[in-house]
Amino acid sequence: MEIKIYYDDTDAGGVVYHANYLKYFERGRTEYMRQRGIDPAAMAQAGIIFVIVRAEVSYLSPARYGDTIIVETFIDEISHASVTFGYKIYLSDKSSKPLVTGKTKIAMVSKDMKVQRFSDDFIKRLAPLEAKP
Repeated sequence: MEIKIYYDDTDAGGVVYHANYLKYFERGRTEYMRQRGIDPAAMAQAGIIFVIVRAEVSYLSPARYGDTIIVETFIDEISHASVTFGYKIYLSDKSSKPLVTGKTKIAMVSKDMKVQRFSDDFIKRLAPLEAKP
């Protein structure tokens, strides 16, 4: 997915503020699920919530105001208890190595914060359509 970097994404030096990469991961993860017929917002309304239990970010090179970046999202690990998404962020022309890489591990809970298991169908729907990048 493409994201245009605006001024409000950056710090005083015009470099993307470090915490914003977690927002970009969130967008990539949401779109990944939607493309596979899973709507996180609809699930939340039904009382099932996804929670982040771990996040990792490696900052390799900065994105700057005016850049357009590509967020690649893929499944790194999956089980009935959790899903770990992987991310690679590039400049839009993908002429360089990744700017940022990372992972987020999610679990599913009910509204009362009780852990829920992922169904076989859910796991099947999330399974990669292609190999990891």
